Amino acid sequence: MSENCSHDCERCAQNCGERTKESLLEKLHEGSNVKKVIGVVSGKGGVGKSLVTSMLAATSQRKGFKTAVLDADITGPSIPKVFGVHEQVVSVNDVIMPAVTENGISIMSLNLLTADETDPVIWRGPIIAGAVKQFWTDVNWGDIDYMFIDMPPGTGDVPLTVFQSIPVDGIVIVASPQELVSMIVEKAVKMANMMNIPVLALVENMSYVICPHCGEELHIFGESHIENIAKKYDIHSVAKLPIDPALAAACDNGKIESFEGEWLNKLFDDIQSR
Repeated sequence: MSENCSHDCERCAQNCGERTKESLLEKLHEGSNVKKVIGVVSGKGGVGKSLVTSMLAATSQRKGFKTAVLDADITGPSIPKVFGVHEQVVSVNDVIMPAVTENGISIMSLNLLTADETDPVIWRGPIIAGAVKQFWTDVNWGDIDYMFIDMPPGTGDVPLTVFQSIPVDGIVIVASPQELVSMIVEKAVKMANMMNIPVLALVENMSYVICPHCGEELHIFGESHIENIAKKYDIHSVAKLPIDPALAAACDNGKIESFEGEWLNKLFDDIQSR
């Protein structure tokens, strides 16, 4: 560093050790104010990440918070379906207005932009990443207390884009009980640690099923390992979701906001206290 350094790295051409790193964070739309952003991730597909995202959003809304869901799973969007929202969003003066669910949750998903919700998205990675950024920069979210981002599975391009472009306050990792999935969960935990994103909680979906005759919990996918992973990585909040036909029906019928159960209440309270 020169002794004549002005500490104004933006105007300086020198590549010295004191140069501050350029932020990759994208600017939120000027008409929006999002207080807390929570990413919901999974190491692999098919473990119920979108279910957990929608249930957390419904739980937040029930507790009186203004809530939003950003569907970053561009090639496999399911958020509009589980909330029963099918009409396209509108744009006013080049600003996209999010859709609003029956109970007032703001949502944005690529399925709300396509002419037909069954149209496939055949895009390469950079275009997908750009769409996710636009959901943050070009959507007028208004005043939001909690935004939940439904991420695509894995540790690839889009999760990396979200972590670098959006100020994520922490993530919730969703898994199922199998040993292989436990190994994949650890990959997601390690990615979050590498990106300096706090892991707020682990959710084990399909953890058990309740016998309709005796009420016993049956662990049809084997015993849980989620507590061991939580202990290993010092994660204090863990929740388990059962295999429940009522939850599946709520998703299929677009009625997830009316689900019955308190499985995620304590987990949300833990997030709120962070």
